Amino acid sequence: MKLGLAFKAFFKILGDGAFAERVESAYEGKNLPAVEAKPAAPDEPAKAATKPAPVPIQSTQSEAIALLAALQRESRLVDLVMQPLDGYDDAQIGAAARDVLRDARAALEKTVALRPLRTETEGSIVETPADPDAAQYRLTGAVQGQPPYRGELVHAGWVATKVELPKYVGSPDSSRIVAPAEVEAK
Repeated sequence: MKLGLAFKAFFKILGDGAFAERVESAYEGKNLPAVEAKPAAPDEPAKAATKPAPVPIQSTQSEAIALLAALQRESRLVDLVMQPLDGYDDAQIGAAARDVLRDARAALEKTVALRPLRTETEGSIVETPADPDAAQYRLTGAVQGQPPYRGELVHAGWVATKVELPKYVGSPDSSRIVAPAEVEAK
């Protein structure tokens, strides 16, 4: 659910400067102007003015961190990506990457269930819709004229068919932790 919201917010930020400024202010912890409550619909009875119950402060973690944490926990992908590779030969890197990639794929399947956006074989000739969504189509090469565009499918793209990230239950201070430090007691 949060990953879907993150995607929506990302694209709204790209197209709406005022919204982008509000998000940036919120991210930086600045106070935002209060949002005016919508007036009650005429057919709804007016609710008595009561003091709202206090909302408990909840710990939150960005969906990006939650996904990285899941990939690290399930496959140690972050360890592989962040590891300096200078001291290893290609065979050692390949052997380590094979297990990490297999486990990362399983973690992605469990959390976001990726599927190809286009079902045609890469290299085949495809046509975009008459109004191609920039989030779904990256046009490269000699793009001329008006859509729909015809061209070679270089990459089929990916779409998440579900979003089931683990629920974060840590403290606000730990919300950016991707993986805890491991200490073996002696």
